[in-house]
Amino acid sequence: MKLGYIGLGKMGVNMVQRLLDKNHKVVVFDKNKDAVKKVSKLGAKPADSFKSLAKALPLPRLVWLMVPHGAVNSALKELMPFLQKGDTVIDGGNSNYKESMRRAMELQRRGINFLDAGISGGPSGARNGACIMVGGKKELFKKYEKLFKDLSVKNGYGYMGKPGAGHFVKMVHNGIEYGMMQALAEGFSLMKASDFDLDLEKIAWLYNHKSVIESRVTGWLKDAFEKYGRDLKKISGSADHSGECMWTVKEAKKLGIPVPVISEALNFRIKSQKNPSYAGQILSALRNQFGGHEVKPKRRIKGSRGAE
Repeated sequence: MKLGYIGLGKMGVNMVQRLLDKNHKVVVFDKNKDAVKKVSKLGAKPADSFKSLAKALPLPRLVWLMVPHGAVNSALKELMPFLQKGDTVIDGGNSNYKESMRRAMELQRRGINFLDAGISGGPSGARNGACIMVGGKKELFKKYEKLFKDLSVKNGYGYMGKPGAGHFVKMVHNGIEYGMMQALAEGFSLMKASDFDLDLEKIAWLYNHKSVIESRVTGWLKDAFEKYGRDLKKISGSADHSGECMWTVKEAKKLGIPVPVISEALNFRIKSQKNPSYAGQILSALRNQFGGHEVKPKRRIKGSRGAE
């Protein structure tokens, strides 16, 4: 399959490498010339503009967008003049599902197809196989199913439903993720504050051997302790948050569905900006482990043991 790929951030570069490994032909564009050069050396064909990317693709064209949700509208606006009836755009970023529904309708009026693909697994998943949740017309999903299969781990992709469903399911996934991470952060904060001088790295390792809370997140916590030490001295206690969890909470409120765990997990991150804590350090460390998010310098944590 030959496709265009726009957006070569941490996820995009790794995903293009996986596509090339699976013998797909990929034409790439990004404003970051170094990223383009990197994947070009691996076999991708570089494009210096949206126009040249579209010209390099066979009809009907397939273009994968992997840009931040705030940049999707501008990317589509710039791309549209070079697409035509029968072409397909896949949005693989963390877009709001309502925006994906709107985009699908707008593109359909022009005769252009649209699929929304929610992707979980972070940069390592993009490289080694992700979990992919796809929304859009079912016949369109079937047409490009081989692509999703090649990008995912075994049995790690699926059709979720009509346009917007893929990003909706991914949005809820991220809300659940916040709750799971928060529970780990609180539990390990409690153990650190105890008088037992516990080996938290060993406990995280042990929990991840067939306990009820065995998970990739627990494994990443063990890795974080291994890398940064029990005190996580280099990690900020102010945990950042992205829009997806906030979207989940707002949608739950609209539908009248109580989500106290997810809501409190989001509120904790918001409050942590002014009130850093060890739990916030754990959350920041986890975000770094699975998402490659930047590790910020640690700020003073009021009332904590070993505060700077």
